[in-house]
Amino acid sequence: MPVPAAAHEKVRRALGDNRRSLRDIADLTQESPALALSLLREANATSNMLSSPAESLEVALTRLGLKRAETLLNRLPAVPEEEIPQALRQLLLISQHATQQANGLFAARLARLWQEVHWCSLLFLSPLWPLLASHPELFANWEKRVLGAGEPALKVERELLGVPLLQLCQRLAEHWKLPDWIIQGYRLLSDDRRLLVKALHIARDNEHPLQQQQQLDANPILGRWLTQPGNTVLLANGLAISAHVGWGDDHSLRWQRLTGLFLKTPLDELQQQVHQHAAQSGRLHARGDLWHPAEALLWPWHQQRLRPEPVAAPTPNAAALDDWRRHCGELLREPSPFANVVQLSACARDALHSGGMSRVLVLLADRNHSRLMVQQQAGMPKEANGLQLDPGQSQVLRRLLSQAGQLRLGPDNMAQFSALLPGQLKGLLPGNYLLLRSLAVNGRVAMLVVADQDGAPFSELGLRAFAKTAQCIERALAAFASRGR
Repeated sequence: MPVPAAAHEKVRRALGDNRRSLRDIADLTQESPALALSLLREANATSNMLSSPAESLEVALTRLGLKRAETLLNRLPAVPEEEIPQALRQLLLISQHATQQANGLFAARLARLWQEVHWCSLLFLSPLWPLLASHPELFANWEKRVLGAGEPALKVERELLGVPLLQLCQRLAEHWKLPDWIIQGYRLLSDDRRLLVKALHIARDNEHPLQQQQQLDANPILGRWLTQPGNTVLLANGLAISAHVGWGDDHSLRWQRLTGLFLKTPLDELQQQVHQHAAQSGRLHARGDLWHPAEALLWPWHQQRLRPEPVAAPTPNAAALDDWRRHCGELLREPSPFANVVQLSACARDALHSGGMSRVLVLLADRNHSRLMVQQQAGMPKEANGLQLDPGQSQVLRRLLSQAGQLRLGPDNMAQFSALLPGQLKGLLPGNYLLLRSLAVNGRVAMLVVADQDGAPFSELGLRAFAKTAQCIERALAAFASRGR
């Protein structure tokens, strides 16, 4: 596998410096997890049948000797970091985040085993690294379908690889003679999930630690399994991988609760620790073109980076389109059939709603354009009634009131305009898809229409119906303004 040129050069110099200890060399090597894996694999491949796998890089360097380690290093391709596939670098970042969690949560409690905790956590996902070095597109496909869209992992993996991912990782870890804690973690996930499921069931009741302990005492096998130090590797990687999706995701909360049960720590206290370790990992390992979960600590708790692909809103059915045509016909009648603006705006609301806009606000501007007040609404909570907006506080509203125009918001421009919209409006119409259109009479804006299709991407028919309805409303406003002349 490729090794970043900078890390390759640092380790090469350290191996040739007799003042460097094995600890120093190991610390430098962890900057390139792929290099650490290569050294550990080489040490375990050449060890005799009676020796156990090297559990740490220091042990691996001792078995190899510095000369052989340098020879192996020189055989590995050293390339600029940006030339390493992004998918591989992203997974290496997840491994580094897992190591930070393991060090912070478990290393001090298991001081005599800190090296095993550290290196096994870093190398737990290593069976996937060569796969992504050769086929980086697999990561994006798996991430999008499994983590984002929630498709069954087994189904996706069989389609992409022909074999379950956990089974592949377990077999490769055994073939490479990786440390036993890594192999045990994969065996638990792929072959025997019963203990894990039972532990997760107990971990859910995190507000009653005494009852949790009583349940563990009643199941000695489960209690003994839970206290095994090798579980720290699985817990740290579970925390890191699930945080890659979102901190408030159910998958993430399960790993947090299970870790809290292992450490006998309340959930809120554990979450504080996990967030601190994630922030520290972000400071040490984050890269501009990679995603680090520490970035999401500033987001709302339940917001996720990976979401299912949005589905376009359904098109109006035949009955709704008949209603839409009838309402538009009313708007186009001359002379104006409306006795007042309330009747006109109600007809406009009904036309927009039946034309496919599930949430609609019709706002009227006062004479000085100093206030916008909701006249009609559809599909909105009661808080929308009587809503008043100050255009002076919103650059977008001022622009729309200066002349008739339309602003269509979507994921590509929502971030650009969101800060320029009133918070009250965003709270009533959450989502990444929104239409704002101002309507004028004799060149002066009189009405603002805000609509969406429940936050879903707009359907083509819905957009065409909205545009046609807006034209009908403008003609109705003009006819109403000229009545009685």
